[in-house]
Amino acid sequence: MILYEYPFNERIRTYLRLEHLFKRLGELVSRESALDHHYALTTIFEVMDVGSRADLKSDVMKDLEKQKQVFNSYRGNPAIAEGALDEVIAELEYCFTTLNNLAGKAGQSLTENDWLMSVRSRMGIPGGTCEFDLPAYFAWQHLPFSRRQADLARWSEPLTPLANAIYLLLKILRESGSAQKMIASSGQFQQNLPQGKPYQLLRMRIDQSLELIPEISGNRLIVMIRLMRQDDAERLHPSAEDAAFELTLCS
Repeated sequence: MILYEYPFNERIRTYLRLEHLFKRLGELVSRESALDHHYALTTIFEVMDVGSRADLKSDVMKDLEKQKQVFNSYRGNPAIAEGALDEVIAELEYCFTTLNNLAGKAGQSLTENDWLMSVRSRMGIPGGTCEFDLPAYFAWQHLPFSRRQADLARWSEPLTPLANAIYLLLKILRESGSAQKMIASSGQFQQNLPQGKPYQLLRMRIDQSLELIPEISGNRLIVMIRLMRQDDAERLHPSAEDAAFELTLCS
């Protein structure tokens, strides 16, 4: 099964992009090759670019506080395990506190590192990090992998509070929905959304063996999915087949 996710607003779109970058960063840093570490550093700079939005930090903190209030409202409910509830609330409080203690935007402290910023400025140029352009960076890539890993871990550390908060908020959001089995008739699916329920994320699972690619669109009123098939020339064409899939709407 392949899982596709579609955000219904710009805030969740930003969260998903950051989650994608943080997961990629973690995987690349754990490897040993200089090329992987080059792309790990590129990923750090991408996180800084996405996180440069002035209101991102405040949006994340507002969402953490909102979720904390929601979970606190469950206290005294006999269907809720108090121990599990305390753990989630403690996680939310920890993420809020560590993010609040972070000065400025995501990775702002890294902008004070002249060496990193010189590398960042050259990465926007195709082939701009060759040894004749950045000999110091070329030398860094030839350090033992343990030294490079330690440097990348140190440079990633200011981004960790944001990463933890994003992971937690998206985990809570994903767990708010339940999967429903659906059929796309002749490759098309459309569903009106109930009024008054602000869905934020659509999750779709489809059997990989079908070799169908969904084109998803939607807003607070309606969801539309069109299944496409790729031909030998890599062009997409609408599918006319009936196909089963799982749909989860998360709020």
